Amino acid sequence: MKRIRIILSFILLPLSILYGIIIFLRNKFYDWGVFKSHKFNMPLVSVGNVTVGGTGKTPHVEYLAELLKQEFSVATLSRGYKRKTRGFRLAGENSTAREVGDEPRQIQQKYPDVTVAVDGNRVRGIKKLRQQQPGLDLVLLDDAYQHRKVDVNLSILLIDYNRPISRDFMLPLGNLREQAFEKRRANIIIITKSPPDMQPIQRRIFLDRLKPYPYQSVFFTTLEYGEPRPVFPEAAPKDASGKLHQQSSILLTTAIADPRPLKNYLQEKFSRQIVSLKFADHRNFSQGDIRKIHQRYNRLGDERVVITTEKDAIRLSGFTDMPGELKENMYYIPIRVKFLNDRTSDFNQQIIEYVRKNKKHNFLYPG
Repeated sequence: MKRIRIILSFILLPLSILYGIIIFLRNKFYDWGVFKSHKFNMPLVSVGNVTVGGTGKTPHVEYLAELLKQEFSVATLSRGYKRKTRGFRLAGENSTAREVGDEPRQIQQKYPDVTVAVDGNRVRGIKKLRQQQPGLDLVLLDDAYQHRKVDVNLSILLIDYNRPISRDFMLPLGNLREQAFEKRRANIIIITKSPPDMQPIQRRIFLDRLKPYPYQSVFFTTLEYGEPRPVFPEAAPKDASGKLHQQSSILLTTAIADPRPLKNYLQEKFSRQIVSLKFADHRNFSQGDIRKIHQRYNRLGDERVVITTEKDAIRLSGFTDMPGELKENMYYIPIRVKFLNDRTSDFNQQIIEYVRKNKKHNFLYPG
């Protein structure tokens, strides 16, 4: 196995070098003004990363939406990854994950008073939002760190604590979408999925390796898991919460990049037999997948439940013809962001003050 990895490294290294050169030149052309960025006279907040795989973008966008919607008119804009539609689309109460993507659908469902839109062309998407929502105060751009056609006012870069960019390589040998030094474009860096009990020495070591610039604010966050909730509330038994604390076997069904943190949490909280069924990230589940889940479920003991992620629940809930016993015993675990080191108010203040300051100029629309 080690020999195979070495051979693959030699094959992939030239491709990574070539990809790195292309990305480097692309960024330089934007820096030099050869490629133009579109400016908007309104607050634009970008949340993104420089790596592939999950860094926790959605819960951080949700945190920002919940924070800002109390004072401002907020919209989120993403491309709607894996949706089956094209162009600009607003998410509504009856929208499905296939129409707008699972993450936008999740945000719209949790925050119906936030405008949620999808468009692969961010410039067009912002213009459409401005036209359809004249009183809009700001737009949260989800997964837009590499989308340099928009001149973003405030850029938030997410880095997974468990996957430091200083130790990674460019695609396809590694996981980097662009060079690690492109962290320079971020105003705020958030180290996500940090240990909840992180010690000061761990924080210092990470920062020494990251080497943030003096103008960058750095925060550490972790994910907090909530109590399980039924994917199909209308089908769940009245004693749903109590059932999970009985001697049950758990079928952990996920279609996310890294389900290991959730599995570790379930093992600590419930101390049950956990069988994992992992699908590709953002998979649009099929009837065949439902049959596979049902078959795995039937192999477990009498006291058994299916647990999935909040994101996967959005897609699974669309299968209204799912077998009744699956509906009754399928739950998801909600998650939310928690800032470490008592820095919550520092982050909130920086974001709110930025929006207040830049909102003053939000009275003209540049065509």
